[in-house]
Amino acid sequence: MRYSGMYDDRYGYPGIFDLRRCTGCGHAHIRTEFSAADLSQLYTQYYPRASFVIENYRVPSASRGIAAWFSGVRSAAFRWVPKNVRVLDIGCGLCETLGYHRSRGCEVYGVEADENVRRVAEHFGFNVHVGLFDADMYEREFFDYVTLDQVIEHVTDPLKVMSGIARILRPGGTLVLSTPNLRGWGARVFGRRWINWHVPYHVHQFTRKSLSSLAAKTGMRVTGWRTLTHSDWMFFQAIHLLAKPMVGEKHPFWNGERWPTPSQERRHQVLGQLRRIGLFKLGSRLFDTLGLGDNSLFFLCKPAEPSSPAQVASR
Repeated sequence: MRYSGMYDDRYGYPGIFDLRRCTGCGHAHIRTEFSAADLSQLYTQYYPRASFVIENYRVPSASRGIAAWFSGVRSAAFRWVPKNVRVLDIGCGLCETLGYHRSRGCEVYGVEADENVRRVAEHFGFNVHVGLFDADMYEREFFDYVTLDQVIEHVTDPLKVMSGIARILRPGGTLVLSTPNLRGWGARVFGRRWINWHVPYHVHQFTRKSLSSLAAKTGMRVTGWRTLTHSDWMFFQAIHLLAKPMVGEKHPFWNGERWPTPSQERRHQVLGQLRRIGLFKLGSRLFDTLGLGDNSLFFLCKPAEPSSPAQVASR
């Protein structure tokens, strides 16, 4: 499969990209020449965090019971980190996950490419590296847990990042990773309008097979996988289809703007009503039960003992 002429239909980045897919493992990717500086500009200039008001900062509450299951909030990787551990959240966004971990007795560290996050981290006293992940900044075997919440798909060199994570995880440590499910129902039904292509921010799209192969190259192994999707994703997909911006234009919904036509506004209101009665929650739980949800949740373990001479030499 190949989609040509893909572009940013959310935030208006003006580039054009071709998306290609491996016929063997199903992995999909776009070819980019982004440097570290390019990536910093991409997220700082186009992602909508610059307007974030610090007074709106909220630490996520604990998720328990049937309501948490029904809404799909445990689809996030940070929800699976236990109390009182040392954790690194790569792609920590507005640092709300760091607040969650700190409230549970964890020693927390973050990494975020978006320069807009610096003021949030400084305000709340979080240890955040603003820039790209660099394993050399941390001691070897330093962390109990590392999380990548909707991040690995943004990375231009996944093997380098995953190898770095393997170095800084302690033996027996865990990487929890969430990423869009390329084998899910959404990519099959919506084709090039699937919201999780999210070009050019999403560079790689993983299947269970391609992620497992990547993990094996770093000495880690996948110990668990499931599709678990936040119920709002289905609502967002429906809203996304209400407009089709041209190259370089912004989507009204993703940028908090008014709909240009009364018809679009009415359809938005109808979708909002369906959201309130729980239709999207029912649909999301059905697809997750069938293993076809839009979000994959992976659990990777660094073995307590190296399993090969090559792994011994790499440590």
